[in-house]
Amino acid sequence: MAVHEHQNQNSGLRPGSLRGAFREAPLVVGVDGSEPSLRAADWAADEAALRGVPLRVVYASLWERYEGTALAAEHKPFEEVRAEDIVAVGLRRALRRHPDLDVSAEILAEEPEYALVREGRDAAALVLGTRGRSDFVEMLLGSVSLAVAAYADCPVIVLRGSHDNQVGATPARRVVVGVGGTSKGSAALRFAAEEARLRRVPLDAVRAWRCPAYESVDHPLLTGEPARLHEERAAKVLGEALEEVPADIDLRRRTVEGPTRHALLDASHDAGLLVVGARRHPGRLGLQLGRVAHGVLHHAACPVAVVPEPV
Repeated sequence: MAVHEHQNQNSGLRPGSLRGAFREAPLVVGVDGSEPSLRAADWAADEAALRGVPLRVVYASLWERYEGTALAAEHKPFEEVRAEDIVAVGLRRALRRHPDLDVSAEILAEEPEYALVREGRDAAALVLGTRGRSDFVEMLLGSVSLAVAAYADCPVIVLRGSHDNQVGATPARRVVVGVGGTSKGSAALRFAAEEARLRRVPLDAVRAWRCPAYESVDHPLLTGEPARLHEERAAKVLGEALEEVPADIDLRRRTVEGPTRHALLDASHDAGLLVVGARRHPGRLGLQLGRVAHGVLHHAACPVAVVPEPV
């Protein structure tokens, strides 16, 4: 694969008890008590502090449906106590990292997928962690994270179990964004540029290109010329897409020969965040994720932000 770089606090919580109105859209992190989700809460605390926005820790479960109302009348159901403990731990961890951070929590008695997608309507972004108990499972994405990334109206940042707390622990790592054929003015590119600016790191914009099969670079009469033309076309598309990136961003352009998914996965190995866009098609059934977004969510070596792109 050829790569070319062009430098240019709370206890005793009841479900829904802490829902409040913020002057600024908060960052929302979903927790379930697993260590990956609590590491995601750490990551979200760093991100919220970086953005200067509130952080909301959300736990969602259908425990009320399965706990008897008679038992709940005399004693708190076990799952409610567990939910309170989980969000309390998330709150403490966030405040330990950033004592001045505006942090709140919410417990929702409903399916996590629906609850988090709804929370995303008023959020700056959603942050989720996924579990992994083996090397194979680590490469796969949980159903909740996949569904939320596919349907949320705001950016969704997903950290798998193998990802470190990379906002705070490795602040010098660059932000990578995939640039498609219609990326000029895209929400994903704007999001990536803002993340790079806040983190004070370079922004690597990656555009992949491929020769059609009938223009094989191995053909003795076609070697060189078709590849050069396709690369030039990719560089032109990339340049047009990046015209609106602010001048204060350390912007690096890269055209890569090969499938977009492979190019972005390669770039994720030394990145702090990988940003991709996902087209939303109102009324269409099924997951609203393209093949590239779906692939990098499952296999990227760094946290992935999926940013909705209106059709």
